[in-house]
Amino acid sequence: MDTLTRRIHWEAADAADALLTREWLVTNGLGGYATGTLAGVATRRYHGLLVAALPNPLGRTVMLNHLSERVRLADGSVGWLAGEERADGALELGAAQTLTGFRLETGLPVWEYRVGGARIEKRVLMPYRQNTVFVRYRLLEAEGPVRLNLRPAVHFRPHEAPVSQPLAEPYVLRAVGERLELSAAGGALPPLRLRLDAAGGAFTLDGRRLPELLYRVEESRGYEHSGDLWSPGYFRADLAPGADVTLVASTEEWDTLLALAPEDAPRLEGERRERLLALAVPAARSGPAAELVLAADQFIVTPGYRTPDAARARAAGDEVRTVIAGYHWFTDWGRDTMIALEGLTLTTGRHREAAYILRTFGHYVRDGLLPNMFPDGSSEGVYHTADATLWFFHALDRYVQATGDQGTLDRLLPTLREILDRHLEGTRFGIGVDPADGLLRQGEEGYQLTWMDAKCGDWVVTPRRGKAVEINALWYNALCLLDGWLRVRGEYDAAARIAERAQQVYASFNRRFWYAEGGYLYDVVDGEAGDDAACRPNQLFALSLRNPVLAREHWVQVLAVVRARLLTPVGLRSLSTEHPDYKPTYRGDLRTRDAAYHQGTVWAWLIGPFVDAWLKVHPGDRAGARALLDGLVAHLDDFGVGSVAEVFDAEPPFTPRGCIAQAWSVAELLRCLVLTER
Repeated sequence: MDTLTRRIHWEAADAADALLTREWLVTNGLGGYATGTLAGVATRRYHGLLVAALPNPLGRTVMLNHLSERVRLADGSVGWLAGEERADGALELGAAQTLTGFRLETGLPVWEYRVGGARIEKRVLMPYRQNTVFVRYRLLEAEGPVRLNLRPAVHFRPHEAPVSQPLAEPYVLRAVGERLELSAAGGALPPLRLRLDAAGGAFTLDGRRLPELLYRVEESRGYEHSGDLWSPGYFRADLAPGADVTLVASTEEWDTLLALAPEDAPRLEGERRERLLALAVPAARSGPAAELVLAADQFIVTPGYRTPDAARARAAGDEVRTVIAGYHWFTDWGRDTMIALEGLTLTTGRHREAAYILRTFGHYVRDGLLPNMFPDGSSEGVYHTADATLWFFHALDRYVQATGDQGTLDRLLPTLREILDRHLEGTRFGIGVDPADGLLRQGEEGYQLTWMDAKCGDWVVTPRRGKAVEINALWYNALCLLDGWLRVRGEYDAAARIAERAQQVYASFNRRFWYAEGGYLYDVVDGEAGDDAACRPNQLFALSLRNPVLAREHWVQVLAVVRARLLTPVGLRSLSTEHPDYKPTYRGDLRTRDAAYHQGTVWAWLIGPFVDAWLKVHPGDRAGARALLDGLVAHLDDFGVGSVAEVFDAEPPFTPRGCIAQAWSVAELLRCLVLTER
């Protein structure tokens, strides 16, 4: 198989900006990760060479924050492969002078540096399902000896904790031969195990607190943005042609670490990635779609940090799988998982894992609701969502259509019936059916229950209490799906009752949601202030889902309005520009960002339902639908390189914001690339 490569280019005059605003990401299938800027300068609290996914209640923890990399040549000249920005204003950006190339090779980052006459390659990978990172250096060419010095620096803390949190001193270093263990005070965390795999390598004990660092992205987002790191000393080794030098850092036991030789790890990970590409549908085995298959792999995890879940699943002969909604800060969210499931697991051919995910979430249904999310470090979900449960029906439908697995459907049918009953009776957070019209209403003071869920303190930015348009489109779709599943099983009476409810919803929806004056759909009806005519993308689901609730006579007009007012090259605006609450940019402190999050900010994942709606209105026009994806394909060179951002500003140049890699953004772009393959 040809190597799948994405090369990133930049102009020398713009090197600082290009290297500081582009980020790389490597994950381990557990929820842990390694990440940073191309420049090696930490700009976020989440940046680090090893963010380990530790058992609850610890959760994801930054264990190796930074690595200072210095190269010395025989003539005494020195070059730096990474850098740092200090709180005193000094920016050391050695990579701007030494970095000559960066690429993703089968989804993994590769740097090339030139220091004098020496050309050096660096690679980073994490062995699958290990909290371990390998940082490998190779001398590609040189005119003489090359000495490499590596100084690791740490600040053990939860990855969400502010960088200003005090260091967990005293750090204790224990050395046995070439094996080093760095432990923090208190003993709650496992030690960081360090080893340099290099002929003639050595470690020099030189413990010191490093100058206070500045994290510029945290500063721009209104968070604590300066803090200290501590280093135990430095490694040194000579680079020789054909001989790798690899720094290994891990929280795993030594037996696990020593079982995988650094020279074997790249080959084994490469084989795993080749198998992922071979599993994917044929249209996703080359080009940008293949890159997204590998990006999708970053989100599908075995949540080893929830030990009781794994034990329960294994006892039933099953496996636990879930989906990280976005890197760096999201955990697994029910809504995001169900929306992303088709692109992440079905387009990629990972059917078994799709079933694991569906059954895992089915286990967590409570009072007829799927969990909204699982907080980091917790095994208990929180349930304030009106739509995640309805997306569960959609995801299950897509799974059964792709696999024909009636066994999983049969296993989940009792749960689906319970969901229906609880919605008819009324469940938590004011979620329940209005018996007068059959429509689903939701809302409770202080809660954000739809996907437009920004909340800052007690302020719910877009409460949307009442009967929301996409909630009722999903409700109708769920009723139709359950009706069909029961009919196939010969349960005609139960199916007929559900079909009758679906017919009521269809009639009520088209009577209540059509906004004739605007030629589109109300966003919410029977809300706290009456009917809300804000033009939002939520109306798309009334025609994009398998069972569209919107009467066909309105499809063309709704799509035209959404296209004219909301469509951008990188997704859909969350609110039309004409609305008084419209915000053109998503930046600033948390309150400012939350005020814009769903008030104009562009969401990449919404290109998926737009493409679905486009193909319903213009059947067969795959070329037109494919052209809608060009902006997002071009975006793979930016921000989180090789992945798709969470959100973008609502106006040109549509700057990417939020998470550098978002599950449903990747999933929907991948799904649509395959769907529109000509």
